[in-house]
Amino acid sequence: MAFLSDLATGSTRSYDNGAGAGNPALMENVRLFKNSKERDWYENLGDLYAVVNSIEQLEKAYIRDCITPKEYTAACSRLLVQCKSSFKLIKSPEFETIAAFMKRFKFDCPAAMDRIKDDSPITIREDKGNTSKSIADIVANFITIMDKLKLQMKAVDEILPDMRELMDQMNNLSILPANYVGRPTVSKWLETMSTMSASSELDDEQIRQLVFDLESAYTAFQKVLHDA
Repeated sequence: MAFLSDLATGSTRSYDNGAGAGNPALMENVRLFKNSKERDWYENLGDLYAVVNSIEQLEKAYIRDCITPKEYTAACSRLLVQCKSSFKLIKSPEFETIAAFMKRFKFDCPAAMDRIKDDSPITIREDKGNTSKSIADIVANFITIMDKLKLQMKAVDEILPDMRELMDQMNNLSILPANYVGRPTVSKWLETMSTMSASSELDDEQIRQLVFDLESAYTAFQKVLHDA
């Protein structure tokens, strides 16, 4: 599992080939890949390792009261979306499930596995007022839309439904203050895209601006959760 950790952190590692008892001259740099395709594959494995490990550490932080329920819900929701995206990149006959990936590398993260199986933060199960579910849905939609844009999914009919759903979710979350900047931001883009045909595409400048606006709105949303 050490090499997954190296890939996740971007570090490199040298190994003793066993012949020199630690002689620096006989230390070898081990290359895990022979071409860019293999390099991408190993980097994707490292990304999934990092996300699963982050979920495990987040669960421990929540159990120890090191993070508020609202902040936990937002962070966990984001990581679960990222986990799905990361797993899609490595899914194969060898890794048909995340459990198979964890077993292959002897990766023990029981708390993270529970979250991944439930596909929702634990706070949603505990929440009777649906506030946690609303927070989770908003975070998931923010990340989904931004990921689509970064993957050059720019047709109006690919983005507009998610934007409408995001607006509805924000309007239904009572803890959001009236001056929350995300509402006018999303509303502005809804107006813009509503005048376009379904097959129309956002140009590069619009995509760049929309990603920036959504990231700003998401940062503001996280601040609201922190201050609530």
